Amino acid sequence: MQTLNDHLGLYTDFYELTMAQGYYFSGKKDEQVTFDYFFRTNPYDGGYLVFAGLGEVLRLLKHFNYSDSDIEYLKKTGLHPDFVEYLRDFRFSGKIISMKEGEIVFPGEPLLRVEGNIIEAQLIETMLLNLLNFQSLVATKAFRIKHVSKAKTFVDFGLRRAHGLGGIHASRAAVIGGASATSNVFAGKAFDIPVSGTLAHSWIQSFDDELTAFRTFAEVHPQNTVLLVDTYDTLKSGVPNAIKIAKEMEAKGQKMIGIRLDSGDLAYLSKRARKQLDAAGLNYVQIFASNQLNEHVVKSLEEQEAPIDAFGIGTEMVTGKPEAALDGVYKLAECDGTPRMKISENIEKVTLPGKKEVYRYYDEEGFFFRDGILLANEDPNEAEYIYHPHHPEKFTQVSHLKREKLLQVVYDNGKLTDETPSLAKIHEYLKTRAALLPSEHKRFIKAHIYKVGISKNLYNLRCELMKKVDSKLCQTEIKPN
Repeated sequence: MQTLNDHLGLYTDFYELTMAQGYYFSGKKDEQVTFDYFFRTNPYDGGYLVFAGLGEVLRLLKHFNYSDSDIEYLKKTGLHPDFVEYLRDFRFSGKIISMKEGEIVFPGEPLLRVEGNIIEAQLIETMLLNLLNFQSLVATKAFRIKHVSKAKTFVDFGLRRAHGLGGIHASRAAVIGGASATSNVFAGKAFDIPVSGTLAHSWIQSFDDELTAFRTFAEVHPQNTVLLVDTYDTLKSGVPNAIKIAKEMEAKGQKMIGIRLDSGDLAYLSKRARKQLDAAGLNYVQIFASNQLNEHVVKSLEEQEAPIDAFGIGTEMVTGKPEAALDGVYKLAECDGTPRMKISENIEKVTLPGKKEVYRYYDEEGFFFRDGILLANEDPNEAEYIYHPHHPEKFTQVSHLKREKLLQVVYDNGKLTDETPSLAKIHEYLKTRAALLPSEHKRFIKAHIYKVGISKNLYNLRCELMKKVDSKLCQTEIKPN
């Protein structure tokens, strides 16, 4: 079986190809376009999203082409032979303008902009959405866990419950969000992530008794002895037997690293286990916990002062539970210099036309205050106010505030414009950005909505385009100040 890298041009939905063929034969193939990637709703009823997946998008773009076998396959799908032959030499030669991976972002604002000819911009849509939506969802979940764990270590244990090969990218996103290691060996090699893992219940069950199972494992792995203590009876068998092994190791000049709890009341069991370990003079032996953990369970354990040193997080993180998916979309904003937009009866699905920039404004204390979306040809110094996208009577003066431009060119004509940062550096960037987000946006219950506004010029451009469709649409334009 060949790898995905051998067939990246097929990493798409068929309608992208049928549209591309239409552009090819209708004389539109050289039209220059702009597409925006954005999302509509914060996941987990939260107040923000962690932008993730960019590094993989940029890596795979360099390999997005069609092999000889791809060409032969596409000819069998009903596509026109001339168009299929056109794809033989296809390479993405456009430009990607994006926020940094690890950025804290909000609904409605362009996180990434694609500029190029209409065929190349259309063909990469599915791959881009697949990578950014899923990894942003998982990275956000992971960072929520990191946020409430009081900086304690947690490890990604989720591959066996992940959605097929999506588990590979889930591990990458988990590390961006704060996981220190993964059990996923493939992801460990692919993304240079530390790998972690000791033993499962099957190891213990394969021996005639628990003590022998523990002793054998400690003999084979004296430098990495973490014993799973809940196979039979956690407090009456598992922990006492682990203590015996720890004492045997001490006699050999060795030290057990820890024990792991994988079932039951983790707060109660960890407290009782800690007492047993400390009474035996084993205060250095750590307690690890796993079993269907999420940010809410970790938060509860911390509030109960459970003496847990680290967590193994699996299913809920790598599947993005309870969210099924992030509602990220990819919409045409400009075609051959003419602004384009989608109009819908659902106001939240009306898009913003034209090529745009995003600015972040800071309050007097240096915290994130507002994000503003301006047309790319606007001078931000002249944007005195930003307005609610649908209620222009709500606005904020920003001309006096410190601002930061968030979108930067990251890929141009087949080349990265800068070195792709490591996952560790992306996480460090995320931490510095999250520290600037006011705490009311990070709470789990009724998180405060971060305000994203648009400039007067952008509002009026959208209004003008809407009126061309129906004069009754957009009754209010913003007048000059």
